[in-house]
Amino acid sequence: MKKVLYRTQISTISGISLVVLLLFSNFIFAQNQATAEVAVELTTETAAGGDAEKGKQLFNQNCAACHALNRKMTGPALANVETRLSEEEGLDKEWLYAWIKNSAGMIASGDAYANKIYAEYNQAAMTAFPTLSNADIDNILAYTAAPPPAPVQAVAVAGEVAGGGSSSSGITNEVILGALVLVFGLLVMMLILVNITLRRIAEANGVVIEKAKAEKRTPLWKAFAQNQFLVLVFSIFLLLGSAYYAYGWMMQIGVDQGYQPIQPIHYSHKIHAGDNKIECKYCHSSARVSKHSGIPSLNVCMNCHKSIYEYKGNPEGPSAEDLANGYTNEFYTGEIKKLYKAVGWDEENQKYTGESKPVEWVRIHNLPDLAYFNHSQHVSVAGIECQTCHGPVEEMEIMFQYAPLTMGWCINCHRETNVNLEDNAYYEKIHEALSAKYGVEKLTAAQLGGLECGKCHY
Repeated sequence: MKKVLYRTQISTISGISLVVLLLFSNFIFAQNQATAEVAVELTTETAAGGDAEKGKQLFNQNCAACHALNRKMTGPALANVETRLSEEEGLDKEWLYAWIKNSAGMIASGDAYANKIYAEYNQAAMTAFPTLSNADIDNILAYTAAPPPAPVQAVAVAGEVAGGGSSSSGITNEVILGALVLVFGLLVMMLILVNITLRRIAEANGVVIEKAKAEKRTPLWKAFAQNQFLVLVFSIFLLLGSAYYAYGWMMQIGVDQGYQPIQPIHYSHKIHAGDNKIECKYCHSSARVSKHSGIPSLNVCMNCHKSIYEYKGNPEGPSAEDLANGYTNEFYTGEIKKLYKAVGWDEENQKYTGESKPVEWVRIHNLPDLAYFNHSQHVSVAGIECQTCHGPVEEMEIMFQYAPLTMGWCINCHRETNVNLEDNAYYEKIHEALSAKYGVEKLTAAQLGGLECGKCHY
């Protein structure tokens, strides 16, 4: 009997694979155990006489609309304001108490520095805060004096749900992936050696391995072509299918459902209408009184963005989906800078330069000229919510056309929607007459004449 080669090699490779797996398992376990022992503690910065954590809350409630810590806004930057005033102007904390509680009184009394600040910031009077106690002001000053917190990196803890991975978990994943690749390579090598060994065993026992010879058969296409019944049935189905798809394609001409163009300035409805709960008609105010909903002018944006100069995001940070799409805090802040450039806003001096340029917004919803649609009739009279036609805009990062806006879609809406009679004497009168005519309690828009051609076509 012939000696079969590679059996010793197979045993050796199997042993090596087992050792490698044990080594990597121990290494990964030790690394995860060390990572799990790391804890990140957020300490409250406390200055003499004040609590910075409480001061942050008071600052955001009372001061953040006009002040930032490290940049000028409507008012001056407030980082280390107590120290700066003491060293540069010789003013103590008592002066700050008086100024915050009654700035107008300080200006009227002739205080030199109060009048200097008042003149420097275009005589914009600071809001008085008489309800703030000295302890509250101490907390605010403690917050302004606290050093900026160092960026905290998330730490992956053993057992934590995947999705918020940190650098430690990234290293662990790379080690695991490397180990799996190595083991996979060893298994492939083992399978090749097993195959060779089995062939040698077969040869040693005199077993001849022959490859099956394929029988000559008639090609499938030739057999199909020779069957006239199958050819006839296939032709009929081909013609019917072609007609069906041709009809469907032609019916989609002019239908732009799902249209989602890229705008020159990225505007997130998800942040504005969703996170911040801004009402649609605050920006699209003409929808109440006009045929068109209108494109908001940039001064509407600046009502808020004079003070909101950077995007700080949600407390829990950007989601994995946002990061995958590049929607970071820095990205949104960059879009705010585009707005400033368009309106000619000087951040440093907090004033308009007069150098503005129009933003070329790309229109999304566009009805054909032969169709008439009045926003005010639907929004103000009928009381229809914007989401009925435009979809859940509060969830849309990039706005797109939600509904098909076809004639059939509008007609179905008129057939299914009851007329809103609330505070509308005209509709109450006609509703009473038509209800008796149709024998119903509530009228739909179609029963009120909403299917007449002249209602929507000139």
